[in-house]
Amino acid sequence: MRTHDSATATTAIAVTAPGAPGTGPSGPPASTAGPSGSSTAGTVSRTAGPPGAPGPAAASRAPAADSRGRGTLLAGLGVVAFSLTFPSTVWGLESFGPWSLVAVRSTLAALVAGAFLLAGRVPLPERRHWAGLAVVAGGVVVGFPLLTSLALRTSTTSHAAVVVGLLPLTTAAFAALRTGRRPSRTFWIAAVSGAVVVLGFTLAESGGALSTGDLYLFGALLVCAAGYTEGGRLAGLMPGWQVIGWALILCLPLMVAASAVALSLEPVHLNAHGVIGLVWVAAGSTFFGLYVWYRGMAAIGIPKASQLQLAQPLLTLVWSVTLLGETLSPAAPVAAVAVLVCIAVTQRSTS
Repeated sequence: MRTHDSATATTAIAVTAPGAPGTGPSGPPASTAGPSGSSTAGTVSRTAGPPGAPGPAAASRAPAADSRGRGTLLAGLGVVAFSLTFPSTVWGLESFGPWSLVAVRSTLAALVAGAFLLAGRVPLPERRHWAGLAVVAGGVVVGFPLLTSLALRTSTTSHAAVVVGLLPLTTAAFAALRTGRRPSRTFWIAAVSGAVVVLGFTLAESGGALSTGDLYLFGALLVCAAGYTEGGRLAGLMPGWQVIGWALILCLPLMVAASAVALSLEPVHLNAHGVIGLVWVAAGSTFFGLYVWYRGMAAIGIPKASQLQLAQPLLTLVWSVTLLGETLSPAAPVAAVAVLVCIAVTQRSTS
């Protein structure tokens, strides 16, 4: 029974409970005639409000639109945080070896996440979620950072950005296989077009040459797409920051041990760039970036959120110019506009 009274409207609704006799699996309850032939399953009475007043449907659409807008903003913030990962990793490699950098960044990020989980007195995830958290941990906490760090020893950031350009398509494909949903044809045309633009642009920027780190980069592409997909699914069941938080905690014992071993075997030469790069990839990319990213994916869906990453290679190139002194070609604005058009199409398409 729900009753709402105001100066302009009065509503009283009585319905049978879901699954009760006289109701179907969905939709309104079926009417059951009483002895006098009157309906006993539901009664609706309404006093109309003033002309032009928003109805229940309009009121329900507003929160949904707000949720989509908020989800797009959060996923976009994640993309900005991720776009700084490659330049920050290059800085971090000035002070640490690739194995040390990944182990220490994951350890620091896990400590930050653990502090938040303890402060919020968050209970342990249900047992059925641990397998998914392991996929997130293997893909985005360990796999992607390690493989890209190994690749960036020989590849430039612009060449490595090819991976990010292909990541939205790979993530959408993983999501389709994992969830059984099939995005629309318009969605796929726009997504492929955007990926082609990004791929062509980044290959042109790097001269079209393949580096020895390509196998690392393509491996990173696969494990990251799997981690994004599973993390997006879990973010629909628990807050996004808890998804990445528990994935980091799951890796903590291994990463502490790996840090001790790697730091003893790889030389460490601390400088300002190295420390800043380490702090950003730990707190910015690994924790904050994934926190807002998973929240955004939970709100707008995995395929649409993944398409926002089409802008990530271009942002990475901007940071490369600003932070690393690389040269950006005049073709960048043209590619940026083309990518933004593709993103707009994917956001408006149904999936």
